[in-house]
Amino acid sequence: MSATLVQKMTEFTNTNLETLYSAEQIKTRVAELGKQIAFDYADKDLVVIGVLKGSCVFLADLIRQIDLPLAIDFMAVSSYKDGTKSTGDVEILKDASQPIRGKDVIVVEDIVDTGLTLFRLLEILGSRGASSIKIAALLDKPEPRIKKELKIDYCGFQIPNKFVVGYGLDVAGRYRNLPFIGVVKNPHIA
Repeated sequence: MSATLVQKMTEFTNTNLETLYSAEQIKTRVAELGKQIAFDYADKDLVVIGVLKGSCVFLADLIRQIDLPLAIDFMAVSSYKDGTKSTGDVEILKDASQPIRGKDVIVVEDIVDTGLTLFRLLEILGSRGASSIKIAALLDKPEPRIKKELKIDYCGFQIPNKFVVGYGLDVAGRYRNLPFIGVVKNPHIA
């Protein structure tokens, strides 16, 4: 990482972020989730599907905590036609590369807020014949939830309706590499 980037990240972090969950808190919680998933799927044919891009950090740490043979795959979806609000109309930008028929699937998300995109993604995956589909999300932001029936089976943390970055979450494509999760005080100066 260049000295300039480190300086910009430090400036942003010191002036515009309030730590919500430390790297150590995240590590502990991810280990707990991995242990629970390993217990729940002990005799299953498990496929873990990460929703890109935000889930990549969480997914990488989570699968290392699941002491089972498993397959991983990725999907990239978009439902932000105007760039700011989810429409729920999901466009698949990158589809899973392996069939899930007869397999048990865990969809891994970085954060769930309105639930529109994830709800539609679950409908799409459900039509492909999986034995079961569950959700693992690092963060659950229930306040803006439109799809109230959406159940997060493995939840890292429930958070207030605030804009957060770090540990895979970004603002304008940046700050995904922060090792903690922080609340952005002013997203316009990122």
